[in-house]
Amino acid sequence: MNSERMDALLAPDSIAVVGASPDSWYSSNLVENLQEYGYDGDVYYVNPGREEAWGAPCHDSITDVPAVVDLVVVSVPREYVLGVVEDAGGMGVPSALVITAGFAEADAEGAALEERLGELAEEYGMAICGPNTIGLANTHDETVITSTCSRKPGKGSIGLVSQSGALAFTTFYERAADEDIDFSYIVATGNEASLSMADYVGFMAGSERVDVVCAYIEGVDDPRRFVESAGAAVRGGTPVLATKVGRSDVAEQASLSHTGSVTGDTAAWDAAFEHAGIERVPDIPDLLGRSRVHTAFDPPESANVCLASTSGGLASLLADMAAERDLSLPPLAGETEQALLDMEDLLTFGAMHNPADIRGYGADVLPEIAEVLFADDDFDAYVFAVGLPAVGERAEDIADAMLRVRDMADDPVLFLWTGRKEPEPGDGSPLPYDRVRRETPLYYDPGRCLDALASLVRFGERTERESTRSLTEVPRVETPALPAERVLTWDEGSRLLESGGISPVETRLATSPEEAVDHAEAMDGPVVLKVDSRDLPHRSDAGAVAVGVAPENAAERYTEVVTNAREYTDDAAEIEGVLVQKQANLDSSTEVLVGVSRDEGFGPVLTVAPGGELVELFGPGAGVTLLPPVDPDEVREAIARTPLFDLLSGYRGRPPGDVDSLTELVSRVGDLAVGASAPEIDELDLNPVLVGSDGISVVDVLVRTGP
Repeated sequence: MNSERMDALLAPDSIAVVGASPDSWYSSNLVENLQEYGYDGDVYYVNPGREEAWGAPCHDSITDVPAVVDLVVVSVPREYVLGVVEDAGGMGVPSALVITAGFAEADAEGAALEERLGELAEEYGMAICGPNTIGLANTHDETVITSTCSRKPGKGSIGLVSQSGALAFTTFYERAADEDIDFSYIVATGNEASLSMADYVGFMAGSERVDVVCAYIEGVDDPRRFVESAGAAVRGGTPVLATKVGRSDVAEQASLSHTGSVTGDTAAWDAAFEHAGIERVPDIPDLLGRSRVHTAFDPPESANVCLASTSGGLASLLADMAAERDLSLPPLAGETEQALLDMEDLLTFGAMHNPADIRGYGADVLPEIAEVLFADDDFDAYVFAVGLPAVGERAEDIADAMLRVRDMADDPVLFLWTGRKEPEPGDGSPLPYDRVRRETPLYYDPGRCLDALASLVRFGERTERESTRSLTEVPRVETPALPAERVLTWDEGSRLLESGGISPVETRLATSPEEAVDHAEAMDGPVVLKVDSRDLPHRSDAGAVAVGVAPENAAERYTEVVTNAREYTDDAAEIEGVLVQKQANLDSSTEVLVGVSRDEGFGPVLTVAPGGELVELFGPGAGVTLLPPVDPDEVREAIARTPLFDLLSGYRGRPPGDVDSLTELVSRVGDLAVGASAPEIDELDLNPVLVGSDGISVVDVLVRTGP
């Protein structure tokens, strides 16, 4: 979207409110918020049923307004919305905020109106927010265009994009304001007929007023575009934190293959966030707590943290929590330890470690302690935890000390204050902890404190990654003509793989017992026999597989597996023949599943996991989900975080697997999944892929095509 038109939407110099009426809850509150919260641009009112509103004339139509405004706010019955927008577009109005509900969320007629609204946005080049939006706010320009905002927002550096309007202004904003956390922009996206979450994230990431972007996501029509936009923001130095609700349909879609059960409900979004460097956050308080630290500090140079606590028990708890979040706690240097032991105010004896137990007395000398710790070059971030009341006379001195420590620090410093927060009855003086949190990140919960610090550390690590392949890239793959919406035979599946540069293990098709013998002798047995039938995707369940077959037994076993297949399907299976493969040495290789399933939003989703019988033994946590296209280095980095990597590293005496060949295979499967068209790949299982020490073998192929 053109940045000038986005500016017109989010920072308009002039506004026309269509449907303006002091008698309407929505439009009256919206106008009054504009007036009370400091908007100083021109505001025009349009309502053919009124002569004036708020002491100003009301125009009959947007076309009667004596200026081309930057933004038209539309709050009229839905049957009039398109006419207003079309008139505004014809005048050259660059943006619109459509408050009106009753569109795609309501019924088929509303969906048709919404589709046309999107067409008008494209036709006139308008930046349209909504419909069915509760509004937006630009705090720096004092532009609050919503009916729902109980107090004037402060000027901050957090950009918030929410697909829930009520949550944006009644929960996110209110909770943040209570904690002195301020936003730069707040946008409730509504139904996104034109502008999507990707557009707002891109705009905010490019704004000098935004240090971090928070997103509340319910569903995205083009999730790959959103991920690309957010990924570009992260690579450009702006953290993106997201709370995603709802579940993916991967598991329901993939009913045929093992891949769907391994992929799981939320794996596609998790993979997308990992690809882009977006941090997935579980809840609103977590989102606010983590975003706050990004507005205060640049990422530390490392994950080396020093913890100092007035409570030994709290120190131990923080140590465990730090380990769970991959934060490192290097020991105190000898001179650092001795300097702390020599401080008479600490009353400490014997030894001092990290976390440092500074006891309750340490709260009175925090700046002196901090001076010692800051001089230790082994640390790049600090947490000072005070397990004492946060109100009262002593708390005033502790608050002063915390703010002095903040001023002394060159590195990120977080404060945790876990004691009482309620003042004595009748005490109307400013609360000590209020003074601290207005100036610097302050936390009351140990987990949220360390989550925030870990978020800052992880963002620093993400910015050091090399760029991954674009999720909107479509590799060029010339796939063969294949039947649509069918399970493929071995020959069809093999030709599909070969079009993507993937060669399955040598396999011959026998259509008679005699041919099975000939193929087994040519392969110098023993061999594996598998019935080839699109009606029998899981041969083992039907007893349609025979392993370790010697050439002299091939004819008998051929007849056996074919008979089993026919009995299993009540003679309904269309059998192409029996596949003959050389028996692999499973003791010298690791079985791996490489699969593709199709997510309703993201399209092809890749899964790499332990294969064969191990797929059920290890379960979903042993594998990894990726969004193709991917490069081999990205695959290696992903599987290195899973138990699969342990299996491939020589688990219990097994030879190490050829990870390079495996990652190259996964990359090619991903390119094939994204690049295949007419028909698409709905499901693909290479299970197992045998990963030996000097190469891989694709021994089984299951493919189902889509339309």
